[in-house]
Amino acid sequence: MTSDLARRFPSGFLWGSATAAYQIEGAAREDGKGPSIWDTFCRRPGAIATGEVGDVSCDHYHRWREDVALMRELGLGAYRFSISWPRVLPEGRGAVNDRGLAFYDALVDALLAIGVRPFVTLYHWDLPQSLQDRGGWSEPDTVAAFGEYAALVAERLGDRVTDWMTLNEPEVVAFAGHHSGVHAPGVRDFPTALRVSHQLHRAHRAGAAAIRAARPGARVGIALNMSPCEAASADPADAAAATRMDGYLNRWFADPVFGRPYPSDMLEHYARWVRIPPLDLQPQAPDFLGVNYYSRRVCRAGGDDPLGVVRMQPEGSSYTAMEWEVHAASLRDLLVRVTHEWQPPSVIVTENGAAYDDVVRGDRVTDPERTSFLSEHIAAAADALDAGVPLRGYFVWTLMDNFEWAHGTSKRFGLVHVDYATQRRRVKDSGRWYRDLIAARRAVPV
Repeated sequence: MTSDLARRFPSGFLWGSATAAYQIEGAAREDGKGPSIWDTFCRRPGAIATGEVGDVSCDHYHRWREDVALMRELGLGAYRFSISWPRVLPEGRGAVNDRGLAFYDALVDALLAIGVRPFVTLYHWDLPQSLQDRGGWSEPDTVAAFGEYAALVAERLGDRVTDWMTLNEPEVVAFAGHHSGVHAPGVRDFPTALRVSHQLHRAHRAGAAAIRAARPGARVGIALNMSPCEAASADPADAAAATRMDGYLNRWFADPVFGRPYPSDMLEHYARWVRIPPLDLQPQAPDFLGVNYYSRRVCRAGGDDPLGVVRMQPEGSSYTAMEWEVHAASLRDLLVRVTHEWQPPSVIVTENGAAYDDVVRGDRVTDPERTSFLSEHIAAAADALDAGVPLRGYFVWTLMDNFEWAHGTSKRFGLVHVDYATQRRRVKDSGRWYRDLIAARRAVPV
């Protein structure tokens, strides 16, 4: 029951949901906004499975008041959203678009008015196209531009926003965007992806320093997508493959965030493509680590990928509409490992959720698989708390169905169903379950 699960969490635990600007805002060319790499990428033939573009998506730019009211209906205590860099700086740097900043001003004020704590992500993948035209994340100059952008937004919103994330999932930015090319900007070159991963580490450090300089009381973190990486068999080659996958996905991104050098085994592996220099900017110890978790990775040696790893789908497991294995126990294991290995001051699950094919019957949207997914994973988060993890919050991905990147609107992760033809919002059964869990926790005597 929700009341029993709610009792496992402490008073003050943050219950929230998360979104990203390009996935919900729409208004792609309004009020001075410049184009992003996703505006460009979506127009590449075959880039988006459904052939769609994100010009309208959920029309949140115009319907944000309705969406804030939905957050109030759900009882959220926190909301994680991202700033659209080209909405604020249409060219990536230089002239400021005050109408873009005013949108986020109004959103933050509305959140605070209903008691919802804003968590701001500065970069959730929508690089200004003008910066991409000059080399994008492979160029050190983009790091300088990101620092300027971070300072601008922190100065404008930091009197009301305390919690910041510099980047969302730099692994996806680097490798989905620049190796496999399934995300914007659609580059397919492994050495470029490695160089981009290095510049993203520099951007995190520059952005965190800029936020702290503008707002000394700010709490600054980063959101990393992380997963336990397990060998598919007892074969030593599979064990080595799992170690490489862990180095690629987890250690390559977490180690430098906590002031360590790049992992030596991965530097050696990557040296056949490019030599990565030491990071030249001062480390910025995070005030919290954001962990985005969806599934574990089961690894077998082989394939023609530069890592020499094939990701397996274990038989007998259940899978989401994204064909990701449902494995809640791995969330507990991951959070315990993060705590022991990197010792963050606090941890927040900044994304966790699942896509399923919802059933719409009149005013009701039934999604029992998502409710089960959330129940199992929130229980795993409680297990992590019991194991000593300094877990301070949990954010469901996502508040509402949206433009799911290369899948277009075909994959639905939301607590709220969106009818894209009419823009009607309906809270799903999973959203009602989450609302009841939050209410039950608030009803527990302190």
